[in-house]
Amino acid sequence: MKTVEFTAMKDGTREDYLFLKPLEDDHVRATGDRVIRELRLQEEETLPGYKISRLEHGLQAATRALREGADTDWVVAALLHDIGDGLAPQNHDRFAAEILRPYMREEVVWTVEHHASFQMYYYAHHYGWNQHEREKYRSSPYFQSCVDFCERWDQSSFDPAYPTETLDTFIPLVKEVFARRAHDPAVQQMGVVKGLPPAVAAAE
Repeated sequence: MKTVEFTAMKDGTREDYLFLKPLEDDHVRATGDRVIRELRLQEEETLPGYKISRLEHGLQAATRALREGADTDWVVAALLHDIGDGLAPQNHDRFAAEILRPYMREEVVWTVEHHASFQMYYYAHHYGWNQHEREKYRSSPYFQSCVDFCERWDQSSFDPAYPTETLDTFIPLVKEVFARRAHDPAVQQMGVVKGLPPAVAAAE
């Protein structure tokens, strides 16, 4: 297989970098496939103690979002919000957000980035931690979106009896998101608050 000539980037020629550009473009286009592969690993290697795997948790959250009529950004965010659990367990929320940031609405990315703090509302007091950690973000226009995301799709999605869609249901949506032009202002919609769709009483 052909390679560049240089062993230090500063020594690369224009020809070297013109050769690399289409290879790097192909690599970027395959991001969705790599994300899906990482999701599958969450079934094989998961946090012990819960009734379901991390993959099943993401699938269940995404299924709830889908059945409530959420748009593609919300559904894929629900699926991927914990994708950092394996490689970045101490900041998995930020890890996931950085994967999504170039391709999604700012509101949704902010929610993923901060969901771990908002989730503390449900359990932190049992450890003697601050249950109201989320309050420091109350001035954010996305505060209520994150509250709703956690209440409706995250904290509620640990139920092995819930009829959850398979990963195959969501693969086209994941590929759609990662096929978008990165950092497109029309996609990122900075400062726009749409919120979650109205709650569906019989979503299950």
